[in-house]
This record gives sequence, C-alpha cells and structure tokens, in this order.
Amino acid sequence: QVQLVESGGGLVQAGGSLRLSCAASGLIFSINVMGWYRQAPGKQRELAAIITSDGSTRYADSVKGRFTISRDSAKNTVNLQMNSLRPEDTAVYYCNMLMVNRAYWGQGTQVTVAS
Repeated sequence: QVQLVESGGGLVQAGGSLRLSCAASGLIFSINVMGWYRQAPGKQRELAAIITSDGSTRYADSVKGRFTISRDSAKNTVNLQMNSLRPEDTAVYYCNMLMVNRAYWGQGTQVTVAS
C-alpha cells in the first residue's frame, strides 16, 4: 500500500511564504513524477508544479517565479516552496505521485492566504 502524507499548510498573510512537504511510503519504486495540484473552492483541481525523475520541472503560469518544487529521490519526498503568496493561491494542495503509470494522491493540506 502506498501513502502520501502532506504537511506544511496553514494561514499566511499576502506576500508571505509557506513550504509544503510530502513523503511517500509503502511499496515505492520507479517513481516517474511527483508534484502538487491545488483546488480552490468551487474550482477544478489544477496543476501547480511537478518534477520528473530526471529533475525536469513544470509550473502553472500563475505560480512561475514564486513557487519552487524540489525532490529528494532517496527519501521519496517532494517539497513546494511558495513565496510571494497571493489570496488567489488559497486552496487545498494535494501531493501527487505517478508510479508505473498509476497516480496516487495525498489527503490534501489547506493553504489560506489572507489579504
């Protein structure tokens, strides 16, 4: 059984920073992609940032230059450093892992940015 456990969400003022972390446990092998998606109230879940096994990254246009994704393959963890946060970044952030063409999701962590 595979589990993804997120941490690091919370409430922050606009312009502030938060760091999200996600740790994968269980039967882990050949992780292709790890990343973060987010879902704001009343909206569909969307990609925030992903990182592949070779270190390539992809960001949503709305977070480019403000968010940085990183990965520790030895520890099966992925982090998301979020700077210059805006109220529109408020959402539940979900860790995602693609392993052997199967997607796994964490339970989500709330990020609230107050104006």
